[in-house]
Amino acid sequence: MIVSMAVVHSSVHPDNRAPDRRSLAAIGVTLFLWSSAFAGIRVGLQAFSPGHLALFRFLVASVGFLIYALVARLPLPRLRDVPALLVLGALGITIYHTALNFAEVRVSAGSASILVATSPIFTAVFAAAFLRERLSGRAWLGVAAGFGGAVLVAFGEGGGLHLEPYALLVLLSAVSSAAYFVMMKPMMRRYTSIQLTVYSVILGTALLLVFTPGLPAALAAAPPSATLTVAYLGLLPGGLAYIAWTYALARTSAARLATFQYLVPALAILVAWVWTREPPLPLALLGGALSTAGVILVNSMHGRGRRSAR
Repeated sequence: MIVSMAVVHSSVHPDNRAPDRRSLAAIGVTLFLWSSAFAGIRVGLQAFSPGHLALFRFLVASVGFLIYALVARLPLPRLRDVPALLVLGALGITIYHTALNFAEVRVSAGSASILVATSPIFTAVFAAAFLRERLSGRAWLGVAAGFGGAVLVAFGEGGGLHLEPYALLVLLSAVSSAAYFVMMKPMMRRYTSIQLTVYSVILGTALLLVFTPGLPAALAAAPPSATLTVAYLGLLPGGLAYIAWTYALARTSAARLATFQYLVPALAILVAWVWTREPPLPLALLGGALSTAGVILVNSMHGRGRRSAR
């Protein structure tokens, strides 16, 4: 209900501005940092469990945000908005990163990034479900192509003609990411981009505290390289990148901004190849190309058709 209300509110006040130079700079920073995160997660998983990795990463991010909040005297959120902010934290931090970490136990960094890049397709599906938008045949073809690509990636990660179930967890991450940014858009009328990022990260980290048992022992046993990698994931892809993307989201439309996400898989595959010597799989690359084409096709049709919002 909260997500559907957020989408309706956003559609009533559309923002179709193209990104300006500052937004483009923020988008560029975000894409690079998020692309590097997939390989960083693979490195962190060599020393930490998926749950410990998510908690440690966002404890680092939360400490950084708390220091900023104290220095900048960031106001507390309104009490009535806390439930919505808690849902934001659960979608964008807890569910997204827990599912992604567990998936990358078996799914390569490049293929995981390809599946996450289907998030704009889920955004279009949410709009059709909650707003009764009239998607054209070309847009639905894009949805089908995107899902077809995701299926190919899942099969490719299975090492043959069988589905790798762990890849489905990445699709869960894509769904939660789409809901997170769609729900965040109308809340920007009451809070700044930095405020929303700080609140959602801290609340999402609080939900990750269920993974606390065993974390001190894991930290003591982890090599310095793994610890530094997870700290990097917390401070930059988990901190700065969220602020930069939310900044861009406040200055342009969510659908237009989402089209930039198709660059993440290509960047992530290159970063993983250099960082972890992880070569891309042929079937996963084919699926990534199809999925990317679907994302572009869906978002290229945004705003062209007639829309009817409740």
